[in-house]
Amino acid sequence: MTMVIPRLMMAALVATTVHFAVETSLAKAADPFGTWLTEDGRARVRTERCGPGDKYLCGYIVWSGTTTAMGTARTDAENPDVQKRSRPILGHQMILGLKLDKDQRYGGKIYNADDGKQYDVTIWNETPGELLVEGCMLAVLCGRQTWQRVADVLPGQLQGLTDESNGPRADRAWAPKRPPTTGSPVREAEPEARR
Repeated sequence: MTMVIPRLMMAALVATTVHFAVETSLAKAADPFGTWLTEDGRARVRTERCGPGDKYLCGYIVWSGTTTAMGTARTDAENPDVQKRSRPILGHQMILGLKLDKDQRYGGKIYNADDGKQYDVTIWNETPGELLVEGCMLAVLCGRQTWQRVADVLPGQLQGLTDESNGPRADRAWAPKRPPTTGSPVREAEPEARR
């Protein structure tokens, strides 16, 4: 009878260890933040937390291997906003604040500079080295790509923080909120009754 108790304790310890290992593995697999090479090899996209409370996922083109026929850097020539057509593709935000769902996938909109349109997208990973990107148009025409995690840096790749020197540019809605760095601290407006 005395051997049964240590065996039960050992079984409980093993079960707890296995459960913790599985939970840790799932948490790592569900971490889609980093730099990824797109399936066609034409771009590297850096994904990071963004938006209010850093609860969203944004993505920026930090390297582009494509140029125009004249050898110049590509611009956002197909953008429906005429004022944005001259902006470079390199550094612009293409993943627009995706929200985490109950299945541990991020969903929202992705911008495609090839046609100037936004598409519904879901992003997740099942292994730490691959990011699955599924985009849909009209919720019926869907396609999936697998992006590979990269750690090296290519010539011309943006390495700086978002909205800082040598970094990508966030769209205003998803730009990182930073405290003011110059002048006196910002004071909140006084309530009407106190004026």
